[in-house]
Amino acid sequence: MPTPPRSPRPRPAPRHPPRPPARRRPRWVLRTVTTLSVVVLASAGIGHAVLSGLDSDIERVDPFRDMKNRPEAGDGMNILLVGTDGRERISAEEREKYRLGGVPCHCTDTIMIVHISEDRERASVVGLPRDSYAETPPHTDRVSGEEHAGHPVKLNAAYAEGGPQLTVRTVEKMTRVKIDHYLEVDFTSFMKTVDVVGGVEICTAEPLKDSHTGLDLPAGRHTLKGGQALQYVRARHVDGTADLGRMKRQQRFLAALVDRVTSSGVLLNPMRFRDVTRAVLGSVRADEGFGTDELLDLGRAMRDFSPSSSEFTAVPVMKTGYAVKGVGSTLKWDAEKAEHLFEAIRRDRPLSVRRTRDAALRVPVDPRRIRVQVENGTRTTGLGRRVDAALASTGFATTRTPVNAAEQDVRRTIVAYDPRWDRSAKSLAAALPGSELRAVKGQGATLRVIAGADFEKVRKVRAADPGQGEFGVVRGDEVGCS
Repeated sequence: MPTPPRSPRPRPAPRHPPRPPARRRPRWVLRTVTTLSVVVLASAGIGHAVLSGLDSDIERVDPFRDMKNRPEAGDGMNILLVGTDGRERISAEEREKYRLGGVPCHCTDTIMIVHISEDRERASVVGLPRDSYAETPPHTDRVSGEEHAGHPVKLNAAYAEGGPQLTVRTVEKMTRVKIDHYLEVDFTSFMKTVDVVGGVEICTAEPLKDSHTGLDLPAGRHTLKGGQALQYVRARHVDGTADLGRMKRQQRFLAALVDRVTSSGVLLNPMRFRDVTRAVLGSVRADEGFGTDELLDLGRAMRDFSPSSSEFTAVPVMKTGYAVKGVGSTLKWDAEKAEHLFEAIRRDRPLSVRRTRDAALRVPVDPRRIRVQVENGTRTTGLGRRVDAALASTGFATTRTPVNAAEQDVRRTIVAYDPRWDRSAKSLAAALPGSELRAVKGQGATLRVIAGADFEKVRKVRAADPGQGEFGVVRGDEVGCS
């Protein structure tokens, strides 16, 4: 039975003038599905009928109240998307099954800036690590009501102290990017969204196991439903990359979710779209200026959305384990590279450069991150220099000072490595066809290549998650299952 139309609520004046029609944009769980669905529905002329009354389902916040001395607005639209804990809204059975026990932290689990280009042809998603070193501006503690001067925190703690308003103010202070809209989604919304679209397909070249979240995926192709998808995007203990590795998996998942939504028929079926939006919007918070009308305007402008329209990156980090008294271990941004990244956002410039596909073999670790010492294990003069040069030209970080090995009668090329760097070793061995992997406990981060008499050439390899340019950007169509 059709729902009777609701009386329109008074709407605040738009924060920005309407943007000219064009296309595109993605987002975390929540906005990816809701906004992208609007794209087709709006262009088909059925958007208002389906979206009627959705405004009343969205909990409203005012993250921009009394904000002064804000950054200058640039071209395009900047949305701060925040994923919060919200585990208290999940059933006890699900909390136990998906390792969501403990007390909610009332902090942000995920923080991303989503930039929609002025022409609506591109969406740039920049992940801000939750453990980033930050300095809050002066604020009022939302729990105690006490006034606080600005002080060092981990970025995700800004939400606990001052909610959406302090989170926006802190992000704007760190990036000098003006935030136009604020969207907040929790675990419940994430799980429901993934389930209602029928699950999301991801591929992994290596087994992924994390005792903290319960994630346990063998290598291969998997369709993840809500709870398992939550484990995938929350896992921080799969390997030594911790939060940075988790952000890469979140990017991969988001791109796969975008592909699922745009190819599954959800966008073309008003009833399925209604189910998606109702599942999502029950646990969403947004600023007053972002509602049905804005979604429809954006949808009409973004008719040709596809995963290739999106690009993903994270803020460049200079130092992990940056200790701060009273705060703990944080991530220190690379100030120069971060400024270049956010300058591109402010100027509405793409972060990636399109490149042609090549015949390079995909490997787990980017060759540029693998330090290599080459040793000549034969009596062939110049072999060490030849191997070193070939590896360097393929992208490996060689020492450029090859040496003679202790043994001079090595027949098969050896890749010696510390077991802690086994993924790097596999990537290096892939570039040396026929080589032998040899674990050497305690060797350290530098891998050794002992060139043998069988050496013929170095095979070209590149990272499975291909970082482009100085920002390490990947496009949505580069991280899906091949």
